[in-house]
Order: sequence, then structure tokens, then C-alpha cells
Amino acid sequence: MTPEEVGGRLVELLGPPCEASVSGGGGHARATVDVPAGRWAEAVRAARDELGCGYFDWLSAVDELEEGFAVVAHVWSVADRHGVLLRARVSRDEPRLASVVGLFPGASWHERETHEMFGIGFDGHPDLAPLLLPAEFEGHPLRKEFVLASRVAKPWPGAKEPGESHAAPARGKRAPMRPPGVPDPSEWGPQARRTPEEPESAAEREAGDQARPAPNAAPKGGEE
Repeated sequence: MTPEEVGGRLVELLGPPCEASVSGGGGHARATVDVPAGRWAEAVRAARDELGCGYFDWLSAVDELEEGFAVVAHVWSVADRHGVLLRARVSRDEPRLASVVGLFPGASWHERETHEMFGIGFDGHPDLAPLLLPAEFEGHPLRKEFVLASRVAKPWPGAKEPGESHAAPARGKRAPMRPPGVPDPSEWGPQARRTPEEPESAAEREAGDQARPAPNAAPKGGEE
């Protein structure tokens, strides 16, 4: 079946409000079916039992900010050489889905990783213990609001910013762009706690000028 046929068949089995589309192109084209969060496990089961997609490939999530999180799973039919991407969106306030470990035991580690990286719960999972992070780790690193402290404290080490060519002509100084995970310096980090320095007084400037040698002054003690 073509990707269009695979997606259409699954939507026919599940009914509305499920919708099908095609992701990618050429040899990488893949049927993509959006399903309500409450029918997630049902959709995975239908893809396995009705479309022959008995190989569980992967499961992960995407942080879509105000729209919540998109949880995506890819299952594949080894015999028929077709697959489908299943996608469900969950709210940011209460991100939860049914676990599909009962359908695909191999989904266990994928759900654990998605839980610790995005904070998405999978109801019915036997043990959502951390997979990669220490138990005392706080937060979910792949959420877009997660502060990447190392990127705030340590600036980019290169002479140029990422993406700039050494041969590129100068076109004026552009405003610096903050990478994802780096808040405004005035909101987080050392600068947020720093008090403005007092301006240098006239007496201090004069004392500093007197301490500096004149540009053409002869060295003391005959030194050359």
C-alpha cells in the first residue's frame, strides 16, 4: 500500500476525528495519522492488528509550547514494507497518555525516556523510573522552558557565532540571538543578581591619569 492508502485505511478503521496526512517524500514518505489522546492505545492496536505493523520502531515527543506536547510513535510492517506515524497531542498542564507496553513490550524504555525528558505520564506503565538521568535530577531537559545553565554561564568559544563563515564580509554588527534554553541575562544568572556599578568619579579619573606614564616619557634609571 502507498502511504496515502495506509493512512486512509487506518482513519477508516478508527473513524473521526482521526486525520491522515503524508510526511516526507520519495522513498521516505510515511503515512501520519493524528489521533485523540484518549484513543492512543486503540490506534496503536489497530495499526498492529489491522495493518500488520507488528514492529515497534520508536516513540518520542515534541514540545510545541502553547499547543502542549505531540507524542509520536512509528510502527512498521516488515512483511508488507509499510509503516505509519501515530501522533497524539497532550496538554501542557496535564500531559498523560495510555501506555502501549501491553501491546509492544519494547515501548517500555521509550516511554520511560519520554517521561523523564518531557514529563509526560504513561498510564499503565509498570515502572516509569528514570532511564538516563539520576534519580535526584530536577526538571525535564527537553522541555523548551528548561534552562541550560551551562550555555548561560559559558559563552560560545569560537571567534564567530555558529553559522558564520570566516570569509564572510562584515555587514555591521547584528543583535545577538539567544539559543534555545538560554533566558535573558537580566532574568537568570550572574547578571540578574549584579548591582549596577557606581560611575567613576572625577578624582579617580584624575588619579588614574597621573599614574600613567606619558607616551614619549624616557624610562627611569636609564632603562631602555
